[in-house]
Amino acid sequence: MSNRVKDHLHPIIQIEDVHKSFNQLEVLKGIDLQVYPSEVVALIGSSGSGKSTLLRCLNGLETLSGGRILIDGTELNYSPRTIQKIRREVGMVFQQFNLFPHFTVLENIIEAPIHALKKSKAEVIENGLSLLDKVGLRDKKDVYPRKLSGGQQQRVAIARALAMNPKIMLFDEPTSALDPELVSEVLTVMKQLAEDGMTMLVVTHEMMFAKEVADRVIYMCDGVIEEQGPPLELFSSPKSDRLKSFLKRVV
Repeated sequence: MSNRVKDHLHPIIQIEDVHKSFNQLEVLKGIDLQVYPSEVVALIGSSGSGKSTLLRCLNGLETLSGGRILIDGTELNYSPRTIQKIRREVGMVFQQFNLFPHFTVLENIIEAPIHALKKSKAEVIENGLSLLDKVGLRDKKDVYPRKLSGGQQQRVAIARALAMNPKIMLFDEPTSALDPELVSEVLTVMKQLAEDGMTMLVVTHEMMFAKEVADRVIYMCDGVIEEQGPPLELFSSPKSDRLKSFLKRVV
């Protein structure tokens, strides 16, 4: 685990024997996982392996069929109050950008903090501009999303999630909807977040990002964690035949 990980004794995310089924289809089959403060965990695997479902369970977008999840000591129990607390602490960035088309870039970023955090508009605007600096888009603050490239829209979506001052960021294949030439600008922002000490779970097909940035890589297959370990170890010496086969296809 890298020097970035501050506290390896007290996990900020605890996932215990988590199951999730959709009707008769069991998508998660007993996931156990702990993530530590400032740790970057990359989730890799074929489509349908359960990666995105696991992320959606972490912030209450999906209810569990079994097991339990604790976020910074709070058990996810689906009461409105708990869900609200968890979602303030857990930011999520999706494949699609989901920006409000009738809001400018800055308005997209300040909307949630004003209503959910009850902060003053002046304070939220100042923070919003600072976040736009972080993602390199301050000059686009008054532009509407339709005038932005996909990479720019995704960087705004990251800034919007950060505006809630989360302890944890979840990324669900954040570059998969982008043209190849726009991928690097989003990954650069994510690398900077990692260097700043943000706890991150990233579902990704970008193997180079997983190798370079993650503290730990988890390979999921058929709803279970098939193998996990430090990137160098997992990519250079995979133990599972399934992982070996997967890496031959994608690396």
